[in-house]
Amino acid sequence: MGTSTHWRWNGLNTVHRTRETRQSTLTVAVPREDGRIIGGEECEPHSRPYMASLNYGYHFCGGVLINKQWVLSVAHCWYNPYAMQVVLGDHDLRVFEGTEQILKTDTIIWHPDYDYQTLDYDIMLIKLFEPVEVNDAVKPIPLPTGCPMGGLPCSVSGWGNTATGEEVNMPRHLQCLDVPIVDDEACEAAYPGMITRRMVCAGYMDGGRDACNGDSGSPLICLGEVYGLVSWGQGCAQPNYPGVYVRVCEFLYWIRDVQAEYS
Repeated sequence: MGTSTHWRWNGLNTVHRTRETRQSTLTVAVPREDGRIIGGEECEPHSRPYMASLNYGYHFCGGVLINKQWVLSVAHCWYNPYAMQVVLGDHDLRVFEGTEQILKTDTIIWHPDYDYQTLDYDIMLIKLFEPVEVNDAVKPIPLPTGCPMGGLPCSVSGWGNTATGEEVNMPRHLQCLDVPIVDDEACEAAYPGMITRRMVCAGYMDGGRDACNGDSGSPLICLGEVYGLVSWGQGCAQPNYPGVYVRVCEFLYWIRDVQAEYS
């Protein structure tokens, strides 16, 4: 049976691809551009000072501030660097709170091995045009000092649709959700032949709670460090299909090499 994988870009454009396997039909939840945390709750305002909104007149993807001038996100969120802005220090997308820092992008670099069909190596770095002003509302978070293990408690945050199915409910406030790391065996069983060593699953096998469309690039935080980035999944909050994240620990040398090259 063929496996149909599709990505949804903020309701503005849809790219379809087909991949032949013997597994049942899977739908890859894609560029999570306007944020979607199902089963979560509103974050305490500015409790995630590393959280970034990639913006093109509207929020379309998440990201994470890893030092004063660099934001980490996923490659499938790439957009024209001359048109994109990065917003930091935001909580309510509809109200100017006085804590926001809106920055232009200087350079955007995605991983040279990025595969848009499999979403392997789905990672990119954004150099801001100027450094941020670090304060209580805007603050970088460390890169991981280890790799995620099954059962590790983590959290994910994002803006956007909090409804399931075809319903749409776009919250104005940043949403947060606690999720555990899923062990590698269960992750690979959920997505046969689709998981690589650059990916890690997190979430609940009984469904009902998940990151989804619009949350792409948003950080998975474990032990006070960024362990993952929202990448893809089967539908949204579906039973037996946890969310799939970029495994950031596999890219530490690449991140440091890029930062050194563009410093």
